[in-house]
Amino acid sequence: MKPIKSTSTDTEPLAVLLSVRGEQYFEGVDPDATELMTEGTLTVTDEGLLLSYEETQLTGLEGTTTTFEVRGPMVILTRSGKVNSQMVFEEGRQHTSLYETPFGELSVDIQTSRLKNNLTERGGTLEIRYSIAVEHTVTGKNLFQIRVRRKQ
Repeated sequence: MKPIKSTSTDTEPLAVLLSVRGEQYFEGVDPDATELMTEGTLTVTDEGLLLSYEETQLTGLEGTTTTFEVRGPMVILTRSGKVNSQMVFEEGRQHTSLYETPFGELSVDIQTSRLKNNLTERGGTLEIRYSIAVEHTVTGKNLFQIRVRRKQ
């Protein structure tokens, strides 16, 4: 899927504050969690919402823009810049995509077990629980929790 392109009916991007928490669970290893507080933008589109922010050194993805495209029951995470990837989340469904690394591309299967979204142009939360398989081998379970509020 291609990222949503702006159309004349899109609203202007709204400045927002984001709390992005990522958790990774691997068998036999303590969970790994990172939390990022950052500024970003929220744009209302014909298809839904676009939530975008710049990654930092903390996440190991500095030089990368991350965008969550919320389209009804589906969320598409696109990273572009130093890291390029796209992941599709849809509760109860599996989607396969390519993940680009400096060493080549990997096939990544995303199985979404829960997608909870109450984002509006005023803010809200987005929670995605999923398992990931690289080259068809499950590598762990993951969680994204994103809290969004309008910047004053």
